[in-house]
Amino acid sequence: MTPSKFKDCKGILIDAKGLDFKTLNSIVRNAVKEGNRSILISNVLGQRFIGDGIDKDVEISLTGVAGGDLGAFMDGPAIYLNGNAEHAAGNTMSGGKIVIYGDAGDCLGHSMRGGKIFIRGNVGYRVGIHMKQYEDKYPTIVIGGKAQSFLGEYMAGGVILVLGIGQEKCVDSYVGTGIHGGVIYIAGDIEESELGVAAKKEEINEADSGLIKDLIDEYNHYFNMKFDFNSTKFTKIMPISSRPFSNLYTPE
Repeated sequence: MTPSKFKDCKGILIDAKGLDFKTLNSIVRNAVKEGNRSILISNVLGQRFIGDGIDKDVEISLTGVAGGDLGAFMDGPAIYLNGNAEHAAGNTMSGGKIVIYGDAGDCLGHSMRGGKIFIRGNVGYRVGIHMKQYEDKYPTIVIGGKAQSFLGEYMAGGVILVLGIGQEKCVDSYVGTGIHGGVIYIAGDIEESELGVAAKKEEINEADSGLIKDLIDEYNHYFNMKFDFNSTKFTKIMPISSRPFSNLYTPE
């Protein structure tokens, strides 16, 4: 994993083996309160809510399988997970970073308001649902493998990038259903029939290319990959309207 920028600062090692999620999270919160800026947690096995709500500039490195809501509501930490994550990692996070060196489950980045999430492998369903941005808060999700159906559902802001490394298809059906803000970039092309209601395809422009390249460079750095932007065509998915369903609620 990425070396800690706090390696010369105060840190702590926590063995999560046999700990219930409440006990583990209490230890983590106390470690942050005591001034530890680097927290290494080994033997994680499904414990939920790790890193939730923390707003300090700390690094939390995990080994194992993280339970639901990893890093939810956080605003500041950098979380590195050497393993897989269950559902809703980054739920409503406002800032910071989550880097997952395996796969992630459904609803990754649910209602995410800021920060970045990088996934080396594949993700589940409804990733990026209700993502939003506000002023300088601009959430970003980068997926190295494939995303299942309903990617970017009801998306209101931010960026999702899917690279599809080693996959025949980057995404499944209903991409961008109900999208009314933000943008989704897909390596390759997708059929119109795979788009959800309120989504449309567009050609990428120079600004898009610059953003995609920067995110790929960051992805390659974290995961020691060599994905080549120049050899890949990207499709841009945008909202048809900022109010795609207004006719359902506005009387004629």
